[in-house]
Amino acid sequence: MNKHAWILAAWCALGAVSARAEEPDTTPGIEWEMLDEAEQQLLESQKETWETLPPGRQQAMAEGAERWLSMTPAERKSAEQRWLKWRELTPEQRSRLRERWKRFRELAPEQKDRLRDVYRRYQALPPEQREALRERWQQMTPEERQRAIDRRRQQPAPSMPAPTRPAPTRPPPRG
Repeated sequence: MNKHAWILAAWCALGAVSARAEEPDTTPGIEWEMLDEAEQQLLESQKETWETLPPGRQQAMAEGAERWLSMTPAERKSAEQRWLKWRELTPEQRSRLRERWKRFRELAPEQKDRLRDVYRRYQALPPEQREALRERWQQMTPEERQRAIDRRRQQPAPSMPAPTRPAPTRPPPRG
């Protein structure tokens, strides 16, 4: 299996397939010939076993191939880096991440937006500040961490500044 097919298979396994694991698979299968040429080329290593894959897996892999092919080179590089990091995780770390992702998917849209905003603001901090926050978090007891989480939840969501518009111009008064 080529490198991209491995990444694609893992991406599918982490996303759509794991989300459907608890449900019976009622997804219609996809015939190999229904995939376009680029998707077939990307999934070539799966050709011999394609017909034996569960329909949900076929669907997830076809969707993943479509996403992969629509990515820019920079997005593909980022996906490859995430895959390499995933491979280095222990089974316990992977399990914790899957659970966190499952909890995130169950959040209300407003909560998801708030978490994304907090994450973006964290990423925008200088590396020294991010490191200081990580160290401070690591030094907290579980009770202190929970209190910090509770305090954060009670705070109103930070509002994004409204886009600035030039003030309307008025004609000078007559007279």
